[in-house]
Amino acid sequence: VHGNGLKRADIVIEAIFEDAEVKRGLFKDIEPKIKETALIATNTSSIPLEELATCLKHPERLVGLHFFNPVSRMPLVEIVHGKQTSQEVINHASTFTRKIRRLPLPVKSSPGFLVNRILMPYLIEAVVMADEGIPLKAIDDAAVEYGMPMGPIELADTVGLDICLKVAEILSASMDISVPDKLKDMVDNNNLGKKTGKGFYTFKNGKPVKTALPKDYTMPVDIQDRLIMRLVNETAACLRDGSTENADMIDAGVIFGTGFAPFRGGPMHYIEMRGAEQLSKLLERLTQRYGERFTPDKGWQQLMD
Repeated sequence: VHGNGLKRADIVIEAIFEDAEVKRGLFKDIEPKIKETALIATNTSSIPLEELATCLKHPERLVGLHFFNPVSRMPLVEIVHGKQTSQEVINHASTFTRKIRRLPLPVKSSPGFLVNRILMPYLIEAVVMADEGIPLKAIDDAAVEYGMPMGPIELADTVGLDICLKVAEILSASMDISVPDKLKDMVDNNNLGKKTGKGFYTFKNGKPVKTALPKDYTMPVDIQDRLIMRLVNETAACLRDGSTENADMIDAGVIFGTGFAPFRGGPMHYIEMRGAEQLSKLLERLTQRYGERFTPDKGWQQLMD
């Protein structure tokens, strides 16, 4: 409680809520109390390190260690390096991650890093569909049929709608993401998902109560395309941006960070299997039908060359 162990620590991990000002206040407080060789790590899920390091006398020692929920089951940790993060600190953070039996994935400090940046358009598209009146179970069933471990609506409820909203708001400043009013209203009413017992679903004994689809319900044929292509399009953008080292790293990050259908080999492998040109044309058709958020990223040209 009093921080008495700070002076002995080799690594200090901050894991408070997504508010840059609050995080900076903590870093400013602890920096004089820790060893000069100690790493300062943040578990931020979306805030660029450059925004957090401004209060530090030694910004080179700040690194991101982004764990995924549930921490006990998800093996991936994003090792986030900012422009000022030293290579030595990145190496130490990766070694620490391996020692606690997790998989380190070095990623560039940009909004959402890699996994949340790719995942968020997929989750937002699911919320948009729910707002259109498509039954929640139809949306989730389409994702599970593709190979996801759970549907996006259930996933959002499990992560926490307040966390989803905060990440979406941060990413909307740099990405083509419009935060749905439905999500804001639910958070304002403290319907945050599993942790409050009610979100999109109502939870009983920790499990969502799902209403069966009406027998005469005809599922829209493009639910799966809308979900997966939002995710895949952002994957192409991450490759173009150099968010991580290469396509294999992207696939590993998305599989181990989100549970993305492992038998499909990850989104980059999915693009390779389906064909970049075919998927780019599918995005163009979805753009005509649903709007600019489906516009193929410039990275598709690189994939088709």
